[in-house]
Amino acid sequence: MTESHAATAPRPDESGTGPDDAEAPFDVFVSGTVFLDIIFTGLRSAPVGGQEIMSTGMGSSPGGAANLAVAASRLGLRTSLTSAFGADQYGDFCWSTLAGPEGVDLSCSKRFDDWHSPVTVSLAYDDDRAMVTHAHPPPIPPDDIVGSPPRTRACFADMGGDRPAWVDTVIADGTLVFADLGWDESGAWDHDSLRRRLDGCHAFVPNADEAMSFTGTDTPGAALEAMRDWVPLAVVTAGSGGAFAADATTGETAWVPGLSVKALDPTGAGDVFLASLMHATLAGWSLTQRLRFANLCAALSVRDFGGALASPGWGDVCDWWTEAKDRPRLARDYGFLEDVLATVEHRVFERAVPTVGFHYSTEEHGRHGPRPSGIQRHGGHDVGGK
Repeated sequence: MTESHAATAPRPDESGTGPDDAEAPFDVFVSGTVFLDIIFTGLRSAPVGGQEIMSTGMGSSPGGAANLAVAASRLGLRTSLTSAFGADQYGDFCWSTLAGPEGVDLSCSKRFDDWHSPVTVSLAYDDDRAMVTHAHPPPIPPDDIVGSPPRTRACFADMGGDRPAWVDTVIADGTLVFADLGWDESGAWDHDSLRRRLDGCHAFVPNADEAMSFTGTDTPGAALEAMRDWVPLAVVTAGSGGAFAADATTGETAWVPGLSVKALDPTGAGDVFLASLMHATLAGWSLTQRLRFANLCAALSVRDFGGALASPGWGDVCDWWTEAKDRPRLARDYGFLEDVLATVEHRVFERAVPTVGFHYSTEEHGRHGPRPSGIQRHGGHDVGGK
């Protein structure tokens, strides 16, 4: 299996609201697996053996580590992603989407011949989703793909397995490490091992089920209390139950409620929450403001298909705030957005489309060709149609 030459993506827009750091070329560094996500929505139930069910909606989007990278980049953070990409058309689609319109730096990513892109099919129903994935390990270990990470102000580290070898390097550089992990399939929930993996990390952001399992508690608030001395910033996300957090560096504790939106697909909402929390932390906001903003961005993301391309930009936040500020409670809780929105670029971003790799005649459809089948305009932004 041969490795092909890595390309450098354009630098993202640098209009984020965080403080400037001339020594760090990036605000956020992300490493992990990028999947091609194919999402089916509008399902009445999960499929069972021998049954064919029809979906009313479909979208295709980069997924996995791309969710967090795109969510950060759309908020104006200079974002670098390290991952393995296949040399197939799925890999072409994910690479060109990330390096092009999404402005994610891929200079440390690698493409491999004869290795196919990981693919996940997500089935959204009953306000939740089930996923089917096919993937092989990359030709070289993930730590070897990362090598020496670029200098960055913050980064994400997956602590679901062994602690990545590069984490100690970025911590020594002063990088704020935001850690998360998935469900422990072994059922061990070894919190002593987890605490060793979290050593030196700035933040740990599990969901409520994970947090309660690792701490042996039965409520998100109790889990947070048990986690408070693990990392400086401990956060427990509870979906519609809101988010709980304690920040030892500022002495703040907070709980904020969830926001009610009409959900289409919850894929990647946790990644959007984390990217938004990273942005707000780098911007120096209060803990309550950080949680409110992360909750808002996660809620906005579930209105569209997929994780990465459902991530909101500042234009989406502005659209929401234009309506929300007429509601007294939201106007009180989110009033801080008024000043923030005056300082950022309100770009329009593409949303997931039903398929990839359209071919068409420019003579037939004009210089830019037709809009892919199923694309609609929603709130000033493109979304995959039903």
